[in-house]
Amino acid sequence: MSHSAGLADYRAALSTPGARGPALASLLGRLPVAMVGISMLLYLRQTTGSYATASMVSAATLIGLAIGSVAQGRIMDRIGPAHPLLITTALFAVFVAGTFAATESGAPTPVLVVLGVCVGTTEPVIASASRALWTRVTPVGPVRDAALTYEAISMEVFFILGPAISGLLIAAPWPGTGLAIAAAAMVTGGVWFALTPVIRDHRPEPGGHSGHLLGPLAAPGMRTLALAAMGFGVVIGFVEVAVPAAATAAGNTPAGGLLMGLLSISSVLFGVLYGLRPWPRAINLRLSALLGAFAVLVAILAIPTNLVWLALALLVVGTMVTPQATTHSAAIELVAPPNTATEAFGWVITAVTLGLALGQLVSGQLVEHVGIWSSYLAATAIGMCFALAVYARRHTVEHEPTRLVSVAA
Repeated sequence: MSHSAGLADYRAALSTPGARGPALASLLGRLPVAMVGISMLLYLRQTTGSYATASMVSAATLIGLAIGSVAQGRIMDRIGPAHPLLITTALFAVFVAGTFAATESGAPTPVLVVLGVCVGTTEPVIASASRALWTRVTPVGPVRDAALTYEAISMEVFFILGPAISGLLIAAPWPGTGLAIAAAAMVTGGVWFALTPVIRDHRPEPGGHSGHLLGPLAAPGMRTLALAAMGFGVVIGFVEVAVPAAATAAGNTPAGGLLMGLLSISSVLFGVLYGLRPWPRAINLRLSALLGAFAVLVAILAIPTNLVWLALALLVVGTMVTPQATTHSAAIELVAPPNTATEAFGWVITAVTLGLALGQLVSGQLVEHVGIWSSYLAATAIGMCFALAVYARRHTVEHEPTRLVSVAA
């Protein structure tokens, strides 16, 4: 996709017949996407008094989300999104309620960990279904590009608002207030989205599925995209640990959340401008170029000696976030086999999630045993390795496939 989207294309996308209802519903359903995990972490830490228990359950939720994103996407590609969303939303509500009951009754950690996996697995993947909706209701070209950019930008906004709202709600009389509100918004938005006419009446075309265990990931181009998404997640994971650590080391722990918000703010602002004239024009080059630029820019975070300079550096680094998210979403149309777009997006979410976990794990060790600066430089080095690997596989993203390509490629 080499089109560029103008402001008129954003208006055209959002006024597409039948899309307004699902777009509004998905806003409500996706708003808590960054709230559920953080609110659960804060709630468990406050209630159990154990950082270890809270982090284990949070990690379990992340693992469940990685599994559920792919599984739900595969089912939606086969039978449509309405019924799977209604079922997973109901199960999600049950498991969140179970988490509350188990936590308040002092259940052992293994029980909470299992519930965490269940919560993550059943968290409705409204983002995947919403992204697939735009590819059905908008034509190929600038209007569709604008719709996909809108999806990426709105997610960035939610990642700004989510942690901030969670941080405010933890001060409520009951520490579970944030998780309860996040779950209620996700359940309400999920049901509303599933019951809108354009979603409820959608039936996927028969055929086009590979039957392979890995689904769309068996296509070489899809594996290249997943590699780019994982590299993106790894670099973000390093930053998410190192920046709050820098704020704490400077004696201003609350500033950590604000600094990460700056990263997202510049990402959103630059994302709109980038959508007007994306570069490089060819997506197969864009995947590696954006990841490489992001990795290089992260190195400047190792320079600041105070939080003001760190804030300015984060504004620069953030410019590369939304362009990557938008490119990942757009590339799915080039690399995913027919009728697998929802699952393919689920694999992108899973790749980013696993990258985040890996980056956070390594970053935590470096921050503790070497120094905060080492985490930023390691992020640059590892991010560049991923970018070079993606560039080496650029030929797999050159043409839109008409069938599932052999796994051997």
